[in-house]
Amino acid sequence: MRLGWDEIKRRAKAFSDEWKDAHYERGQTQTFYNEFFEIFGIKRKQVAIYEQRVKLLNNRHGFIDLFWPGTLLVEQKSASLDLGRAQGQALDYVEGIHPTQQPRWVLSCDFQTWVLLDLETRTQLKFRLADLHKHITAFDFMLGRKVSFETQAGVTIKAAELMGKLHDALEETGYVGHDLEQLLVRLLFCLFADDTGIFQPKDIFLQLVENDTRPDGSDVGRVLNDLFDVLDTPENARQSTLQAELNAFPYVNGRLFAKRVRTPHFTQAMRDHLLDAARHDWSGVSPAIFGSLFQSVMDAKERRARARITPPKPIS
Repeated sequence: MRLGWDEIKRRAKAFSDEWKDAHYERGQTQTFYNEFFEIFGIKRKQVAIYEQRVKLLNNRHGFIDLFWPGTLLVEQKSASLDLGRAQGQALDYVEGIHPTQQPRWVLSCDFQTWVLLDLETRTQLKFRLADLHKHITAFDFMLGRKVSFETQAGVTIKAAELMGKLHDALEETGYVGHDLEQLLVRLLFCLFADDTGIFQPKDIFLQLVENDTRPDGSDVGRVLNDLFDVLDTPENARQSTLQAELNAFPYVNGRLFAKRVRTPHFTQAMRDHLLDAARHDWSGVSPAIFGSLFQSVMDAKERRARARITPPKPIS
């Protein structure tokens, strides 16, 4: 059940009281934000991650303190450090994030002072931790929105389009039939699991493809088959030498990953199609329509005709 604002304000006041002496970034940040998300009844690990690596200009890299793809980026500093500089650093990070995942809100914070920037309206709110309960409605985006039928339809059409591009590219290379069907069903599951809490932490499938496969796509098929083997193996039956990135995935019962499919040979373009699909927010796709979604992905002619008749509406 969604919390009411009276209860959220009460929790915010209690949070402020508990953290009134907080000041040290490295020692307290993660606990601080885990408890902040709890104000809204949200388990932080289901939606946001810490220390997200991001590529910057001049071949440099940085690490985002807290990142909720498509929603919120937090740059946290120890008390009394320059929050203007922190916000500048956060905006540099935004530029390095793929457009499909760029957040709308940026929070710069030193525990006691909060600066919340809305990148869409370019409005900014600054307040003290002690006054969090007075400004808590500014974080109404934390509660999200119920997915309406219209919005869910738009999300589903977009998902079918993204997967359809990968389907068509694989089909053109001669990767067809049962192997193609099995591969797409498994990928659909992984994409959905990556955004709905089945895989923990969030986006580990996206990060596996993005960080542990070659940009030219040449090893994507092998990595996917290795992942499918892992998903079909209970944790206590896995090899001790299995790389940590794969061992982080859970065992998925139900024999979805039981039989090995022919290794698909990806190109750079195919890898890009898969990454675009992985960056899409699959949490708005209902499992109840997975069957029709899959059929839409497999039927390229029908998918293109529907896209011409019913173009997807932009999702805010």
